[in-house]
Amino acid sequence: MIHSLSGGVIRDNFKHTFVKVEIDGAPYWYLSPAAVAAGARVSVPFGKGDLPREGIVLAVEVTDAHCAPVPMNRIREIYGVL
Repeated sequence: MIHSLSGGVIRDNFKHTFVKVEIDGAPYWYLSPAAVAAGARVSVPFGKGDLPREGIVLAVEVTDAHCAPVPMNRIREIYGVL
């Protein structure tokens, strides 16, 4: 991690696996703690109650937090691969 002079983090150099998951015909981005391939069925938190829903992985993107497809403070992790 690189820190600014004021103490804030400028950049997180760790790579994260982002997966685009289709749920009811709409795409949503999630973090995946493990490698997953496009076409896999996954269980993900959905809605305000984070209820488990099944979805299909449309795309996988491995990148750092700076280039994330959605803000890191809004993204949730998948529950697991089915």
